[in-house]
Amino acid sequence: MKYSQLFGKTSKTKIGGSDLISHQYLTRGGFIAESVAGRYFFLPLGWRVHEKIKAIIAEEMNAAGAQEMITPVLHPLELWQETNRTNTTGFELMQVTDRRGGKFALGGTAEEMMVDVVRKFQHTYKDLPFNIYQFSTKFRDEARARGGLLRVREFTMKDAYSFHPNEENFKLEYQKMSEVYHRIFERLGLKTLKVEADNGYIGGEYCHEFQVVHPKGEGRFFVSEDNKYVSHEDIATFQLKPINPEETPAKIEFIEQPKWVKTMEDNQKNYQKPAQFFLKNVVYRSEQGDIIIVTIRGDLEVNKIKLERVLNLVGQLEEATVEDLTAIGTQPGYVHSWGHKFVTPRKAASENRDCRVIYVADYSLKTVTNFIGGQKEETTDSINVNYGRDFTHEIEADVALAQDGFLSPDGSSVLREERGIEVGNIFQLGYHYSNLMKNATFIDSDGKAKPYYMGCYGIGLGRTMATIVEKHHDDAGIIWPKTIAPFAVHLISLNGAEEVAQEVYDYLINNNVEVLWDDRSESAGRKFADADLLGMPNRLVVSPRNERRVEYKARQSQESVVLSKEEALEKIVYG
Repeated sequence: MKYSQLFGKTSKTKIGGSDLISHQYLTRGGFIAESVAGRYFFLPLGWRVHEKIKAIIAEEMNAAGAQEMITPVLHPLELWQETNRTNTTGFELMQVTDRRGGKFALGGTAEEMMVDVVRKFQHTYKDLPFNIYQFSTKFRDEARARGGLLRVREFTMKDAYSFHPNEENFKLEYQKMSEVYHRIFERLGLKTLKVEADNGYIGGEYCHEFQVVHPKGEGRFFVSEDNKYVSHEDIATFQLKPINPEETPAKIEFIEQPKWVKTMEDNQKNYQKPAQFFLKNVVYRSEQGDIIIVTIRGDLEVNKIKLERVLNLVGQLEEATVEDLTAIGTQPGYVHSWGHKFVTPRKAASENRDCRVIYVADYSLKTVTNFIGGQKEETTDSINVNYGRDFTHEIEADVALAQDGFLSPDGSSVLREERGIEVGNIFQLGYHYSNLMKNATFIDSDGKAKPYYMGCYGIGLGRTMATIVEKHHDDAGIIWPKTIAPFAVHLISLNGAEEVAQEVYDYLINNNVEVLWDDRSESAGRKFADADLLGMPNRLVVSPRNERRVEYKARQSQESVVLSKEEALEKIVYG
């Protein structure tokens, strides 16, 4: 390919509002161009990378026995209604209506579609298991698209779905896909950690993300020092030791307290004690209008994802408003650890019942003797409060957010906080969809219809491409791994060497080497800068001073060497 004919050129202009290297380099290098917020054109250079990533994924999936297919972009809305995911996707579901009045969703994920196509066939246990996958455009109306390709509203995903007769059979495929993913990302030049995570709106009981450690990644997870425990913050557990086990429980008292004591910081200053000795109440409201009050140790934060899982309310909790607090007879800073009820009954949305105040106790309440707080009034509060003696809650659970330096769940190691970019995920779905969708069954060996046991497995191609750039670059530009570089060679011809450059170009092309030839009438400095920005693994410079030889330099090297075109080919092919 001659650079003068390439659609999409480099730019020196820095992208405003983004400090992510991948966004800067991919845009400035002419790999991508923004259409509207969260939607990108993949220009010819970017599409070449995209398709090479796709080819590696497909090769590994096919080798593992998966079969490629494709689903329609428009998903009949009744399928999403069948699983009750029209309002519980975790993102705004985009919908369209055709000229006949038919309603469709723009697919953000394809569990319903895959189950629908599978149930159109009468499979038996002899047909199982099988794994079907696709590369398709996904649509997610994210509230805030940012970070270039890292968080978008439209993208290509490889999503696979496996169907099994039982859990034991599924676990074999789950492990196989885990190994396949590690191979894929290794071939793409990415070192990944398999992180236990939350299934969220996808459903099922467990899943794992494949995270690439990166300081600006949106993912936050914890790794034990012995590397035996790796878990996303959404579900990370830890061991809390008793704070003051030697202290004897004292009698609860209600004492005078200065009016200025309103916040946790005020409490610590007034009582001269650290936050762990205080009770803290965090209040949420469910979609139905119930008020959830979480009582937790003062030095900890509530993990909303854990709380939603405990209450079986995935994606349905919001922070309580002043109006919500007024409805239960209180105000910000004065929420009690026990005793609140609705002052005036409030009807639950779409349910024929009154709303409730639900108290949840974090397990940390059992680690302190003689808490301070719990019954805050304008000039009084309670001290020597002990959970289990002075109050209890109807629900007790681990709903605390893990923190750096906490002990691992078994107490044998210390947790280290990491940030990363999620490039893939694998999900156990179990019977979640096959139970919700009618006739999603196979005929077992006993002649009876039984629901499929399922799993699903996703990789976002654009996000993976951006992550590769985040991990493979220097101050001058991208350093593409050889497996996915748009071209193997960036050929630069300086003024007066066009004839030799044409000869070298033809020679490499005839030897099946992908070449981008910068044949423009630009300065040598501009051509060298563009070559570094674009990041091809090998650079060849043809100049009059080297006669019919070429100057070879690997992209990541600082040294160059003058070679014949035959020697250069050997370097390119064999390294």
